Amino acid sequence: MMSEERKHRVCPVERAKVLDLFWRKLLQNPGRILRPYIKEGMTVLDLGCGPGFFTLEMARLVGKTGKVVAADLQQGMLDKAEKKIAAAGLADVVTFHLCPGNGIGLAKRFDFILVFYMLHEAPDPGAFLSELRSLLKPSGRVLLAEPSFHVSRGEFQKSIGLMTRAGLEIVAEPVIFLSQAGYFVFMWGGSPQPSKKTPAPLVLP
Repeated sequence: MMSEERKHRVCPVERAKVLDLFWRKLLQNPGRILRPYIKEGMTVLDLGCGPGFFTLEMARLVGKTGKVVAADLQQGMLDKAEKKIAAAGLADVVTFHLCPGNGIGLAKRFDFILVFYMLHEAPDPGAFLSELRSLLKPSGRVLLAEPSFHVSRGEFQKSIGLMTRAGLEIVAEPVIFLSQAGYFVFMWGGSPQPSKKTPAPLVLP
């Protein structure tokens, strides 16, 4: 069984290439995963962006009228993501944010937040999710995904409970390769904002 210390360990910059391998793009295609949720003109957050595996596609989806914030705990990861975005000619769309060690540290509000493979790294998930909720617009959405090889089904159910207590309601469980995932809406005043639910994408290898 994996130790708690190892489970909460943040992936080091030295292993950034592992997060950005070609085969991963085939098995966890960013476009297929994100296209149902991100629309042109949105303001979105890639939380725990790493080397920018999802950041690039998020920038393409929001277009020139949208905005992406890529946030990470490690400056080295942000440097790699920034280089990738600049090479794609999307530097005007993306800004980069270095999170403090004790939280997210943003004041901006977002239409959509991606939390991919990083909630299990948070030392205090409840406090983290409470801060995350404060970053959502009233109609905001969150896509949460955790690695099934690190996080058990029971542990992921606990995460769903934490999301609910933070004011987010799960409306779908998308199928993503090697992952457990949930799509959440912000419960404004105790209930979700009225809107058309986005269908969950089927993402298979």
